[in-house]
Amino acid sequence: MREKVLINEVGLRDGLQNQPVIVPTATKARLFDALVRAGVRHLEPVSFVHPKAVPAMADAAELTALLPLQDARLHLTALVPNLKGYERARDSGYRTVALVLSTTDTFNQRNLNMSLAQAARSCEDILVQARRDGVKTRTYIAGSFACPYDGTTPVQVPQELARRMIAAGSDEIAIADTIGAGNPAQMQRIMKPLLREFGAEAFFVHLHDTRGMAAALAWAACDLGVRKFDASIGGLGGCPFAPGATGNVATEDLVYMLEACGLDTGISVDGLREAVAIASRATQSRQGGRILGWMQSQETRQRKKQQACQS
Repeated sequence: MREKVLINEVGLRDGLQNQPVIVPTATKARLFDALVRAGVRHLEPVSFVHPKAVPAMADAAELTALLPLQDARLHLTALVPNLKGYERARDSGYRTVALVLSTTDTFNQRNLNMSLAQAARSCEDILVQARRDGVKTRTYIAGSFACPYDGTTPVQVPQELARRMIAAGSDEIAIADTIGAGNPAQMQRIMKPLLREFGAEAFFVHLHDTRGMAAALAWAACDLGVRKFDASIGGLGGCPFAPGATGNVATEDLVYMLEACGLDTGISVDGLREAVAIASRATQSRQGGRILGWMQSQETRQRKKQQACQS
């Protein structure tokens, strides 16, 4: 039996939050359905942020009302920036929430309008309340590899923040290369001590592909034992508070790589093509990971071969 890898689809949230085109709620629901048909079972579809801060997420409650939150096959997460956002997510029916804690004062100020110390305390308050409510938590350590404002992040910073959030009750930690500035050596230096202390089950890895390193970073994490990854359909992404950040690692590329290496994601790359098409139409821009171009070239080659045989 092949070893399973969990892919958490963040295209509906992280992928669409910084697009120049605001995607209608009904279209988001169609994209959600296409992803589920392709085999995706873990999704992060909404963020309960202030609509003025991230207008693309203003329909979080409306989209949630269209989603099958009670479907036992699915695991849905809502991103929450503060206690008020947490309460909205909890009251909307989410049983898992994601928190964000950036590695520098500057990044936290731009992202949450808080200092690092304030943001850490805010996360701890949410974690305490979530534990009381029986809501599962995942804390993103944003800028784990580099801050868009302050440069390379010392490895001790994400490590200490991860330890602090685990001590406060976070069920999972997501080590996030928010601006796609990391490299595999950094991944090893950050993750090895944490995995020894807490085990791989406690960790996600969240990668952006700004410099074309996301696949290499994903494999470095996988080689260390990490089996939970975020990805975004078609490589959608970009953070409104992180200048220079481009899309996340494309779900279809990550799935193809892991499956080719003998791991089981439970997701069909071919099935994801419908979701990529919906995302492209919705954003009015061409989306898609590198594997799709290769698949299309193979199909073209096969058609030409068939036509030659028929002539």
